[in-house]
Amino acid sequence: MNGCWDGPIPEPQVRTIEDMRDVLADPDCTSDQPLYFMYRDLARSRSDREWLRQHHIRYDITVIPARVLCGEYVKTKGHYHPRNAAGEYYPEVYEVLKGRGHYLLQTCTADDVVMIEASIGEKVLIPPGYGHVTINPGREELVMANLVSSDFSSDYGPYIEKRGAAYYEMEGGALVKNPRYPDAPPVRCCDPVEVPEIGIRRGCGLYDLVGQPRLVAFLNRPEEFMGVMAGALRRVPQRGRR
Repeated sequence: MNGCWDGPIPEPQVRTIEDMRDVLADPDCTSDQPLYFMYRDLARSRSDREWLRQHHIRYDITVIPARVLCGEYVKTKGHYHPRNAAGEYYPEVYEVLKGRGHYLLQTCTADDVVMIEASIGEKVLIPPGYGHVTINPGREELVMANLVSSDFSSDYGPYIEKRGAAYYEMEGGALVKNPRYPDAPPVRCCDPVEVPEIGIRRGCGLYDLVGQPRLVAFLNRPEEFMGVMAGALRRVPQRGRR
């Protein structure tokens, strides 16, 4: 968190190996160290907190130390979002504050699996209908922020049921297919995208969107922004992952 957040810091929620065992490539792996830390519902001031509450938005920071667990890069547990009252799935947006992250997205049926690599200052939009896991493939700590609707709870069940995402990323970058997804296609690689219409652009931090209701409206009313978000998963031409 040092250098990435200048507001009050609450006690984090901590994921341990026991929390993660159900989604690891090797469920028998052991570790006596915390795997990652989640600082939820952050605000720099009382007025910001009230604004976030009134607009049903949450700003979080997650810290993922560089670590390898029995050959697999450390990662988040993975979750999906439910539908809102209009019947559309909630989206989410991430920003890398430190380090480098691999964002592994997949549809509910895993008929589309996407890897997005992002570094400092880049944003990753999780479009409606995609679950996601974040992986730290680097040798330094990954610190990332997210903005998301506060009106729902994430659904971890499908990832637990299938023992993780469709692929595990192993040390060195190899992607190993999870046998519980026999029909999952190969991973396609996409770049982080800029979507200026909803404030996703370089030079604009996610927290800069606090106080700008027009730019965060897509988080609670995605059905009004589907066209804007349609290009979020643009394939990387030829060169594959960076």
